[in-house]
Amino acid sequence: MALKATVFRVHLAVSDLGRHYYGHHELTLARHPSETDERMMYRLVAFALHAHDDLEFTRGLSNDDEPDLWQRDLTGAVALWMELGQPDIKRARRACGLARRVMVYTYDHRAARQWWSQHGTDYARFANLGVCHLAPREGPRLEGLVQRSMELSATIQDDQVWLADGHHAVELERSVWQAPP
Repeated sequence: MALKATVFRVHLAVSDLGRHYYGHHELTLARHPSETDERMMYRLVAFALHAHDDLEFTRGLSNDDEPDLWQRDLTGAVALWMELGQPDIKRARRACGLARRVMVYTYDHRAARQWWSQHGTDYARFANLGVCHLAPREGPRLEGLVQRSMELSATIQDDQVWLADGHHAVELERSVWQAPP
């Protein structure tokens, strides 16, 4: 018998001071049985970094043909394709061919550094690809914010991201490894 995804409801208030974007989003996240709470929360942070009414979570881990998040324009074309982790070069090439902009967010520091040092020059040839690393600062971790129903606020300023639930706040630092288009 196959395990089913766990569904989370999130009310997310985003204040992105650099983009002058201030919005509220009612989101439903489905956590695949093989996905950790940490990875799911990094998907939520990636959403906050690019928050838009047309940005949506996809079937992600359940479907190899879709990214973790994407934004489509009015014609159905993919305007933004977002991946988490360390996608292989074939997947990145395919994404860059299908979307106007592609963003990769890494988060596992040791594995991400090794991946980037080995493959960074391969990814540099894609003009529409950006790669950023998200690293938590000292203090609470993202997994500590996880509940089936979450009321969160995300504040983004420069390369700092704060995600808070009213009781705890987690600070992340965004490092740009390859400038986004």
